[in-house]
Amino acid sequence: MEQNTFHSVTLMPDACKGCISCMKRCPTEAIRVRGGKATIISERCIDCGECIRICPSHAKRAVTDGYEQLERFRWKIALPAPSFYGQFSGIDDINYILTGLKHIGFDDVFEVSRAAEIVSLFSRKSLAMLKDTMTGPVISSACPAVVRLIKIRFPALCANVLPINEPIHIAAQLAKQEAMQKTGLKEEEIGVFFITPCPAKVTSAKYPVGSERTYIDGTLSATDTYMKMLSALKNIKEPENLMESGIVGINWANSGGEAAGLLFDNYISADGIENVIKVLEEVEDEKLNDIDFVELNACPGGCVGGVLNVANGYVARARIKTLRKYLPLTKSKPVEQEEQNAILFWENNLEYQAIYKLDDDMAVAMDKMKQIDQIKNSLPGLDCGSCGAPTCHAFAEDVVCGLANEHDCIIRLRDRMSKSAPEVIPAPFRTNEKESEKQ
Repeated sequence: MEQNTFHSVTLMPDACKGCISCMKRCPTEAIRVRGGKATIISERCIDCGECIRICPSHAKRAVTDGYEQLERFRWKIALPAPSFYGQFSGIDDINYILTGLKHIGFDDVFEVSRAAEIVSLFSRKSLAMLKDTMTGPVISSACPAVVRLIKIRFPALCANVLPINEPIHIAAQLAKQEAMQKTGLKEEEIGVFFITPCPAKVTSAKYPVGSERTYIDGTLSATDTYMKMLSALKNIKEPENLMESGIVGINWANSGGEAAGLLFDNYISADGIENVIKVLEEVEDEKLNDIDFVELNACPGGCVGGVLNVANGYVARARIKTLRKYLPLTKSKPVEQEEQNAILFWENNLEYQAIYKLDDDMAVAMDKMKQIDQIKNSLPGLDCGSCGAPTCHAFAEDVVCGLANEHDCIIRLRDRMSKSAPEVIPAPFRTNEKESEKQ
């Protein structure tokens, strides 16, 4: 299944003002600014949502499904992410939130935290076996943005990624199985809708890594669902007892929660895309071979920091800490042995996706690499972004690939115009007049 078939992150050109904030923030250099507007290179985008987070003009957004999609099904099931519980103030029982979902159009709920506990249990049992088959630590597969980042930037680490489906996919499959037994309906009559905190999970819900099909029928923004829930919560006097997960599952909302569920200490966790990249570089350089497990989250603070959430990530984290206070450690039962392969494991191994390939012909590609190096060495190396590319190296690539002109470099423009028309040079790029005279 192709990763770039669909992207949740989209650009609204009319709103874009051509600033380079998103371009500089993108971890895969997937954005260029040309003609006063940002453009997204589809095959490089990992839907991490950093451009949405940073854009001052709100020109980026995540595409999710609307609530009208529920009408396609006779039985509707909500899959709330654990981070969704942290969006509400004044709630002391998660059952209120789960009951509220049934009040806004769903017939049932299935907590993603239930599936998270299943993954934690299985990971705990099998981690030693996995460590024996690889060099370096096992890397969590829970964050789809991180998995796709590894797929395109860290080919040597593909084999280190835990080959288990994300909890959202496990939850969707189990939810449909339980609903068919409960209602007698056919699978196609049952709709499963994931309430998502981020665009990466939207893309994963439609095109999962490692699997050929998805059991998720739609993705709903946490913000949209929150707005619908506000009035519903006011009308709930006594909630239904719907919760079937404990502390281990709820903790997955926060950075370090998945690793803590393994119940051992030899792990590290990192959140925020820049910190994730630093950790992956150290794993790639074999500096963390003494660590057993690495949990990485692209969003700051974990899923509570997703761009589709309402509450500040730190506030949501504190609320979840309060909500889990009186919960048992875990409530989910392990998956039966015969179901493990069908529900838990990836169908396909994670493979490197060569998105930075210069040419199919190796000789031509090598020649282009030499040209890139020559152009890069002639550039100032400021990585200022004024040319519309995030770095001087990226700009050199664009020039060689025919996507930019060498004269687009504003520093080179300064050098050409410093004598003939110095007054037109923007202030940040003007040279000191006294220094120019010395030169």
